[in-house]
Amino acid sequence: MDQPTTRKNARIDVADVLRGLAVMGIIVLHSIEHFNFGSYPDTSAQSAWLNFTDKAIWDGLFFMFGGKAYAVFALLFGFSFFIQDNNQQMKGKDFRLRFCWRLILLFLFGNLNASFFTAEVLVLYSLVGFILVPTCRLSDKTVLILACLLLIQPLPLYYTLRATFDPTYTPLTIPTRELWMTTYQSQMNGTFLETLRTNLWEGQLASLAWAWDHGRVFQTAALFLLGMLAGRRRLFLQEALPVWNKICAGAIIAFFPLYGINNLLPQFIENRSILVPLSLIISSLANFAFMLMLVSGVLFMYYRTRMQSLLRKIIPYGKMSLTNYITQSIIGSFLFYHWGLGLHSHLTITASCLTGIVLFFLQWKCCDWWMKHHDHGPLEYLWKRATWLR
Repeated sequence: MDQPTTRKNARIDVADVLRGLAVMGIIVLHSIEHFNFGSYPDTSAQSAWLNFTDKAIWDGLFFMFGGKAYAVFALLFGFSFFIQDNNQQMKGKDFRLRFCWRLILLFLFGNLNASFFTAEVLVLYSLVGFILVPTCRLSDKTVLILACLLLIQPLPLYYTLRATFDPTYTPLTIPTRELWMTTYQSQMNGTFLETLRTNLWEGQLASLAWAWDHGRVFQTAALFLLGMLAGRRRLFLQEALPVWNKICAGAIIAFFPLYGINNLLPQFIENRSILVPLSLIISSLANFAFMLMLVSGVLFMYYRTRMQSLLRKIIPYGKMSLTNYITQSIIGSFLFYHWGLGLHSHLTITASCLTGIVLFFLQWKCCDWWMKHHDHGPLEYLWKRATWLR
C-alpha cells in the first residue's frame, strides 16, 4: 500500500460538491415519500395531468437517486475516513481508536435522527463503519477484493444458489410487519413524544432489519472500502480523470444490461426464493454502476467545464451534510406526521416534490450564510470537538 508522506491533505472541494448533491437528492426523495410515512391524499378526482406528473416525478427521482444518493454518501464516508486517518499517520499517530470513538458519537447522532425519521442511515453507518478499522492497513489489492466480494451480496447469492438446487428452500427474512405497522400508527395518530419513542425503537429496528434484508449492509461496507481506496489513489483530484473515463465507460456498459435483466427476471423466474435474492443482487449492482456514472459526470463537469463555478455554490451545503441530514428529518417529521402539521393527507407527490425543493433551497441559503462566518456546521463542530474531547 502506498502511503503519502507529504503535508496534511488539503480539503478536496469536489468531495463537498458530491456530498451536497447527494444530500439534495436524499431530501427530495424523502419529501415525496413523506419521510417514510406511506400516507397520501386521495388523488382519484385530480386531473390526468397531475396523475401523470405524480408518477413521472416518483419514477424519475427514484431512477436518478433511489439507492444512488446514499451510495455516494457511503463512498464519501470511506473517503473521509482515509483523509482523517492519513493526516494522523503523517503526524505519527494512530487514528483507529479515535475513529471507533467517532463512530460511537455518530451512533448517538443517528439515534437523534431516528427519533424523527425511521429510514435514517447514520446508525447503520456507525455500525458498519467498524469494518474500516481492521482493513485500513491492508494492501490496495486486498481491500479491492474484499469490496468486490461484498458488492456481489454474498448472503443473497447463497440464498439464490441454495434455492436453485433445492426448490423447497425459503430464504430467511426478519419479520418486520408489526414493527412497521406500529410506527405507521404512531406517525398517523401519535403525539410528539409517542412518535419519537416509537420511531426510536420499533422504527429503528424495522429500518435496520430492512437494511439487512435488502443488502444495504454488504453494499455500505463495500462502498466504505472503495471510498477509502479512492482516497489512497487520489481519485478525486483532477489528474485522476483518465481513471474516471475508464470507470464511467465500464459503468455504462454494466448498467444497461443489469437494469434490463432485472426488469425481465419476473417473466422467467417463478420461484420467489430465487427471484427475490437474485433481483436484489442485480439491482444492487445496477445502482452501483449508475452511482459511478453520476460521480464520474460530476467530476468531469467540475474539472473540465464551465459548470465548476455553479457546482462550487453547493460546497457550503456539502460541508454541513450532517447538520442538513438531521435537520431535514426534524423538519420533514413536523411537516408530514400527525404531531406536526399532518400534511401527509394534503400534499400529493408533485406538491411534496416542490416542498422538498423549497426545503433544500432554504437549507442551502442557511448553509451559505453560516459557512461565511464559521469553519464548520453546528453538528459538524460538535462531532469534531467530541471526537478529540476538546
